[in-house]
Amino acid sequence: MINRRNFTLSASAVITASLLSKTISYADNKDKNMNSNIDWKAIKKSEWKTRLSADEYYVMRKQGTERPFSSPLNDEKRVGTFNCAACGLPLFESVTKYESGTGWPSFWQPIPGAVNTKRDFKMVIPRTEYHCARCGAHQGHVFKDGPKPTGLRYCNNGVALDFVPA
Repeated sequence: MINRRNFTLSASAVITASLLSKTISYADNKDKNMNSNIDWKAIKKSEWKTRLSADEYYVMRKQGTERPFSSPLNDEKRVGTFNCAACGLPLFESVTKYESGTGWPSFWQPIPGAVNTKRDFKMVIPRTEYHCARCGAHQGHVFKDGPKPTGLRYCNNGVALDFVPA
């Protein structure tokens, strides 16, 4: 039976575990083949491990989370697109990026058809996880506390994105 004390202890344990998770280092591993003829969803776990850095694999294939304020993309202000770091699919236009104060790159709207969503119960309270529509790489979570016009905040792991200037 779950009561307030058990819920609080469980939530505290989950939060502590996430805070103690490994630091993302942004290793330069840009030798990925971005060929759009690849069946991205058919790639096996062992192949993803060779295509992605350890940090990218942790976030995009294991649904991990990088530490807040650790991504250089958090401060990216140039015009361009933010693409999936696993397959290169454009996910967000730079005009939809905004400073949310959360420590992760945040956007109020993805490019139409670029992301898919599913429910996530890893933090006890249900959240909406989103991932790349082409390869299924975990990107982050979407929340209903964003700016107009959508009111949504797509909170993205920076290691799951590559920025391509216009």
